[in-house]
Amino acid sequence: MKKDPLPQFAGIIPARYASSRFPGKPLVLIGNKLMIQRVYDQARKALDMVWVATEDKRIFEAVLDFGGKAIMTSPNHLSGTDRCAEAVTKINRETARKIDVVINIQGDEPFIKPEQITLLMKCFVDETVELATLVRKVEPGEDVFNPNQPKVILDSKGDAIYFSRAAIPYIRDSEKSDWSRNHVFYKHLGLYAYRSETLKKITLLSRSPLEISESLEQNRWIENGYRIRTAVTTWESIGIDTPDDLEKAKSLLDHFF
Repeated sequence: MKKDPLPQFAGIIPARYASSRFPGKPLVLIGNKLMIQRVYDQARKALDMVWVATEDKRIFEAVLDFGGKAIMTSPNHLSGTDRCAEAVTKINRETARKIDVVINIQGDEPFIKPEQITLLMKCFVDETVELATLVRKVEPGEDVFNPNQPKVILDSKGDAIYFSRAAIPYIRDSEKSDWSRNHVFYKHLGLYAYRSETLKKITLLSRSPLEISESLEQNRWIENGYRIRTAVTTWESIGIDTPDDLEKAKSLLDHFF
């Protein structure tokens, strides 16, 4: 029997201008390139089709100026997932190209490695996988208690059971300073992939109690019965949320590119 061809992937980079902590950050310069261009260029090393999805004409025009592809989306989206869902519908209509799986690439991570995107794509060799994301093992001695770094527990197949801002699981009969030495914790990295039909479905779901409690949208999907496959990367993501983060990123430039 002839096997089905591999899924057709597209990378979508949600990019908002109106960030509360750092307005206009997609358009800041890192070296001689805009941040959004660095993200785009890294994504193109792994994907043939990459689009920036934005609500702002300045970002849209900047992407076109450096030779990228961009699509305008609503300013009312609450998450990058919602923006990706609108974008993929418009891209399908505009290009008439089939997109089986959408890779949601954070627009504020200019140091994303193409290998991480490829690792996520490999999850979809399994035809039962509908959603996937990346995780990283916490190193012994590393802080697991930072609420800004979500943690995740996995089942024996590598599917996510639950995401939390707390350190999970709780390690009984152990000093908290030793937790990361006595158990393998996983930190969640915000790179997602969804089959296109699944993406449409999950954006129709109402916000769920666990999502609201943790402020983590992926718990909504789990509460509604979806399985999220994970792939383990060894590379730490470097996001830029504040002007201070930008200065740190500039210091890494020569070592990375």
